[in-house]
Amino acid sequence: MSGHESTYKPGTGIEKWIDARLPIVRLVHDSFVGFPVAKNLNYWWTFGAILAVCLVTQIITGIVLAMHYVPHVDMAFASVERIMRDVEYGWLIRYIHANGASMFFLAVYIHMFRGLYYGSYKAPREISWILGVIIYLLMMGTAFMGYVLPWGQMSLHGASVITNLIGAIPLVGEQIKIWLQGAPSIGNATLNRFFSLHYLLPFMIAGVVILHIWAFHTTGNNNPTGVDVKDEKKDTVPFHPYYTVKDGFAIIVFLMIFAGFVFYAPNVLGHADNYIEGNPLKTPAHIVPEWYLLPFYAILRAITFDIGPIPAKLGGVIAMFGAIAVLFVLPWLDTSKVRSLRYRPLARQFFLGFVAVCLLLGVAGASNPDDIVIKTGEDTLRYEVSLEEAPEALAVAEAHHGKIVSSNSERVIVDFAHYEDAVEFAEASGTTAEATVKHHGLTWLPVAQLLTFLYFAYFLIIIPLLGLIERPKDEPESIADSIHKSNGSADAVAAE
Repeated sequence: MSGHESTYKPGTGIEKWIDARLPIVRLVHDSFVGFPVAKNLNYWWTFGAILAVCLVTQIITGIVLAMHYVPHVDMAFASVERIMRDVEYGWLIRYIHANGASMFFLAVYIHMFRGLYYGSYKAPREISWILGVIIYLLMMGTAFMGYVLPWGQMSLHGASVITNLIGAIPLVGEQIKIWLQGAPSIGNATLNRFFSLHYLLPFMIAGVVILHIWAFHTTGNNNPTGVDVKDEKKDTVPFHPYYTVKDGFAIIVFLMIFAGFVFYAPNVLGHADNYIEGNPLKTPAHIVPEWYLLPFYAILRAITFDIGPIPAKLGGVIAMFGAIAVLFVLPWLDTSKVRSLRYRPLARQFFLGFVAVCLLLGVAGASNPDDIVIKTGEDTLRYEVSLEEAPEALAVAEAHHGKIVSSNSERVIVDFAHYEDAVEFAEASGTTAEATVKHHGLTWLPVAQLLTFLYFAYFLIIIPLLGLIERPKDEPESIADSIHKSNGSADAVAAE
């Protein structure tokens, strides 16, 4: 809490001597022991401490892995296999690091959704929120580069897809792409750059985390009511032991879930193709990033059309980065004076819809754009026939119960519901074209496009409008008052 008095008392002569010259013990005590925290924080607030544990775990395991990893295209894949098979407990360290990335993102998504629900981005905590979004961006960059290091099939071709997208940026894109790759194409220089940046960025994340903690310690924590502290004695308790115990319990539960993945399902969150050594001459059937980047991958692929002078490829890149950029300006988009959605029932319903949109974007990102979501008809066999090769194809198709999809002076496209009709058409028309199976129904592409629109509409339309038109419920006068009211309600229920 800003301006709270220090409760640190040096106990020995050495502590007094250090405190007079470098009061670092006092700083730690005042920040993590005696710091006054709102009394009503729930378990959603424990994910900040969980994220700190995840960051430390990733840095420590990453340093150990870097001691054995070889950043060379001819040896990277083999060095990872050596870590798994020959290094003492290398399999454990690698699985902790690989699954730790997923746990890190799981915790950060919960942390961010909690901030959205309780209005932790609103004044006076805008800087804390913006620093949090910067941490998220750095995490995404770190995770992407780390995914490339094993140099499996998905690593190699995923890196190729993303770096080529950067090249779509006008004027500077191609130069940034070449600088990032270290060459006109993905190769050894790329792997070296990604390894260096993957090693560096976690320490940058740690630095921004310190600023993030400093920022919300200056303004004080938000809380489930969104009401500011009125009386420090009535509204707050010291961080230790009240929240160290609560955070400690949450961390233990989280680590148990983490251990479940590491020991019983270490590869369930990864992709099988990454256990095949990278081959630039053989592209995987379906290139996908890790699960925590799938919603943004879906937004990227949703833009398949030109937007005025903006080509589709650049439009997808703008939409993908715009999905994150909009978070930076969120504190100024929300026009409501009430922070917590606990007192905004209409906004709460839209928030739940937004969570559903994000989850569905993840599913869309993991799916092939042409896969059927809702089937609207039976599968058919489709022929695309050149009229120069088979001039009678149009008449023959009608005679054999074919459905003309399109035709012009050069070609005809026809669907057949039955295999026998398709075979007879091919024989009668004399075409050498091969039939393809056509699935009829709503595909993931238009669904992803709708979800992308809803994602941006939530931030740019719904949030600003709700702040103007919604009439929120009455907030409590103070944090202490909200606790007394909730206790009174619980007592009344118990009495009944």
